[in-house]
Amino acid sequence: MKYFCLSKSAVFFFLMLLFFSCTPKKNILYYQNIDSMASAKLNSYEIRIQPDDLLQINISAEDPKVTAPFNLNPVNVVGNEGQGQVGGNKSVINDYLVDADGYINFPELGKLKLGGLTRTEVLALFQKKLGAYIKDPIITVRIQNFKVAVQGEVNGASIIKVQSDRITLIEALTQAGDLKTTANRKNILVIREIDGVKSFFRVDVTKSDFINSPYYYLAQNDVIYVEPKNRTISPDVTLVTTISSLLVTFVSFLLVIAK
Repeated sequence: MKYFCLSKSAVFFFLMLLFFSCTPKKNILYYQNIDSMASAKLNSYEIRIQPDDLLQINISAEDPKVTAPFNLNPVNVVGNEGQGQVGGNKSVINDYLVDADGYINFPELGKLKLGGLTRTEVLALFQKKLGAYIKDPIITVRIQNFKVAVQGEVNGASIIKVQSDRITLIEALTQAGDLKTTANRKNILVIREIDGVKSFFRVDVTKSDFINSPYYYLAQNDVIYVEPKNRTISPDVTLVTTISSLLVTFVSFLLVIAK
């Protein structure tokens, strides 16, 4: 009889463990109550140029000769066959590095303050500056070193290189392998530097209104940290506890059968 009592206790313990370890649906689902925001207008977002941004700026027009003075001359570099490159010369365009004060040194136009401007504002600035020299110039501006870092309770922590002018928080989390079941979806930390000052913001991706947050679209060099749901017990400890309880239940059952 004592073995039967032990088995009942073990089974009860196991069932309670399962009950409390199960994650409620509301703690896992993204975009809850999104239907209520179906007609809401999403915030538009443009990244702003920051110090240490590496910019590729090209000026073109119907007559290439008039734009030549405003473009950096390509630099020839020697390919290295030992690094998987084909031997010979390769033409590489120099990029513009935004200095600590937000300036670049542009051919013919001199120092230009781009720091703090959006891409649209940068294009408008160049249109104004080049209008006196070039008729209908075509300007392209691209950030070459746009990246964000994702770490914590994701399936693949990484530094993500962004190929376009924008990336959302959800896109970054997806590229990092998405969130683990142990992730706290209600308290994702975004670290951002604005005018040399670090700012910190918490995002709850289970609530649909986070898509209107200023941190829904990420800025260059943002850091996203996903903390675990339980800060005191690691997933490994939880797993060991679950396995141990299963073993206790199984042994107790065998003892009852053996009797």
